[in-house]
Amino acid sequence: MKFAVIGGTGLIGAQVVKDLNAAGHEAVPHSQSTGVDVISGQGLDEAVAGAGVVVNLTNSPTFDEASPAFFQTSMDNLLAAAQKGGVGHFVILSIVGTDQVPELDYYRAKTLQENILAAGPIPYSIVRATQFMEFMDAVLSWTTDGDTIRLPATPIQPIASKDVASAVAEVAAGSPLNGRRNIAGPEIFNLDELGRITLSHKGDNRTVVTDPTAGMFAAVKGDVLTDKDAHLAPTRYADWLS
Repeated sequence: MKFAVIGGTGLIGAQVVKDLNAAGHEAVPHSQSTGVDVISGQGLDEAVAGAGVVVNLTNSPTFDEASPAFFQTSMDNLLAAAQKGGVGHFVILSIVGTDQVPELDYYRAKTLQENILAAGPIPYSIVRATQFMEFMDAVLSWTTDGDTIRLPATPIQPIASKDVASAVAEVAAGSPLNGRRNIAGPEIFNLDELGRITLSHKGDNRTVVTDPTAGMFAAVKGDVLTDKDAHLAPTRYADWLS
């Protein structure tokens, strides 16, 4: 089977391409660096030509109020190219609980992306993942003030990017779900607790202070970013750290 992996050179995309090719498929990565632009439409028709499956892993360059416009335009362009090319399955990666946090521009944008795909003309699959383990350093940097890091006690269920890629490749190689599959890490932590674990492992002496108003995840109510009923990935956070 031939796959066009749009955003195929990024953190998840490069691993999806590797997994699909290792399984005997032909997965071709496409990105701005290969001459494909999902906003202008440049190179899209050529990228999806002959592909049975399109996996769209492109991401908005910002997490702010500009992100909905990115997903609207990119999905419109990709769906048009995929329909013209006779693609039979369209896959995207989204976020567990994204429709439960309307206060965040980026989460509203990802919900919009899901809705555009579901309303489109092509059989589809949406893989929703919990927060990536690889993003923890960035989360810590957002609310650092000297030797203090402020984090809310938001429950999260971190998943390794390699497990995300494996799940995306598996879904992409299967029949369209015409719905969603949730995937998550095997453990649930409060974000402030996870911050302390991360710093301790690195020998970082900064202090995490629990602050329910700090950072992006302060907008999250309850445990909507976790899912105990999701397909659970194998990699535990301590093993990933080591």
